[in-house]
Amino acid sequence: MITINDLSLSFSGQQLLDDVTININYKDKIGLVGRNGSGKTTLFSMLTKELEPDEGKISIPKGYSIGIVKQHLIFTENTVLGEGCLGLRPDDEYSEWKVEKLLLGIGFSEEDLYKDPKEFSGGYQIRLNLVKCLAYEPNMLLLDEPTNYLDIVSVRWLQDFLKSWPGELILISHDRHFMDTITNHTIAIHRQGMVKLKGSTLDVYNKIEEEEEIHEKTRVNQAKKEKKTQQFIDTFRSKANMAKLVQSRVKALAREDKIEKLSDVQSLAFSFNEAPFQAKTYLKAKQLQFKYPAQEKNIIHNFSLEIGVKDRICIIGKNGVGKSTLLKLLAQNMAPLSGDITTHGATKCGFFGQTNISVLSDDNTIEEELQRANDFGDREKVRKICGTMMFSGDLAKKKISVLSGGEKSRVLLGRILLEPSNVLLLDEPTHHLDMDSCDVLVQAIDQFSGASIIVTHNETFLHYLAQKLIVFSERGIELFIGTYQDYLDREKKKK
Repeated sequence: MITINDLSLSFSGQQLLDDVTININYKDKIGLVGRNGSGKTTLFSMLTKELEPDEGKISIPKGYSIGIVKQHLIFTENTVLGEGCLGLRPDDEYSEWKVEKLLLGIGFSEEDLYKDPKEFSGGYQIRLNLVKCLAYEPNMLLLDEPTNYLDIVSVRWLQDFLKSWPGELILISHDRHFMDTITNHTIAIHRQGMVKLKGSTLDVYNKIEEEEEIHEKTRVNQAKKEKKTQQFIDTFRSKANMAKLVQSRVKALAREDKIEKLSDVQSLAFSFNEAPFQAKTYLKAKQLQFKYPAQEKNIIHNFSLEIGVKDRICIIGKNGVGKSTLLKLLAQNMAPLSGDITTHGATKCGFFGQTNISVLSDDNTIEEELQRANDFGDREKVRKICGTMMFSGDLAKKKISVLSGGEKSRVLLGRILLEPSNVLLLDEPTHHLDMDSCDVLVQAIDQFSGASIIVTHNETFLHYLAQKLIVFSERGIELFIGTYQDYLDREKKKK
């Protein structure tokens, strides 16, 4: 269907792709994985012809169209219908009825069509972005982190939609569960190449690990063989009766292609800095009430919670209902209108907020920014954290202003590591992180002996970590004791 032949691309002096050849076939639903900066979004740009490779070719059949649903939401029209019509083909610009049909089919009401797109939640804005793409009637969908900033209800809707999509698609997502539920193939960008495999993300990573183990064993065996051959040559070089045999070994050694040792792939590797704690309860919240000045009703009403040792609590619900606000209240970054929050004298909170990127100073280097969060001025400790967060050496001198979203998220995590904590309060910590980094983060949280309270829609995190859930719904706030699967099973029985 689509063939990628001998593709190479470098960007800002860095080789992203090197001599890549791969096919995308009919009915392929592909999960595209790789570390931040490996070239995933860049590949999308080449498929849509926004960017040309340095070498090689991408062959797309005549009449085959590709639509891209980008993670950034930019609306220029003042009605939903008008915005949707921007996606129509130039020769189809008057087919407003097609867009109207798509919008109604995707969950908008007739009244919604004439509202401003900015009035809607992130979930419905993503649906509008999707309609703009579908209006072009593409054969293939490209989706770049479509679940960022979506609530769990919208994620589930999008998951079901993409599972039933009749054409081809390529999906970039940090959520392993979301991706594996939708896709039937996985492509991993690894060491400037691509590996495509039928199956899940785990299948392709296992394949890569297996091939690299074989490569290393073969390299070691070759090195042992070369050493023995060289010893033979050195031992018998001066013996006339062995000259032909020695010369044969010399030629064989020269002919053999040397297998090079694979370079180390830098990856996130850390554990949280744990503060000691001897009691049973870190924090108690009683009868919390809160609303913002412009709101008529409390978004948090009579909510009580006790956070104990090793608690793993995840907060779920629609966007805008108060999940992040609750976390800020528990972190005591905001005060409730009424109610009490009390903490043990030894409680130390590490807080990661969605909007915390704004606290980073663009003019600082990474090292300077972490040093700013380090009360003790320990430069060696700061440099160590830089390395832990994949900013070793000169990378620590990069300015905050030039960092990607994922890099800024790693800086924020680094700030948390500089201070010991025993309660982690994390608001959507996986945004902008790649799948590998998310895996490291979930393991670090799981190994943390303190408590963690996490706002997330990442179902990998929810399934792996949650032992309790704080659920925001139309009924208010509910504390659910049990795993995420227990909660899903309960909700399924209700329907």
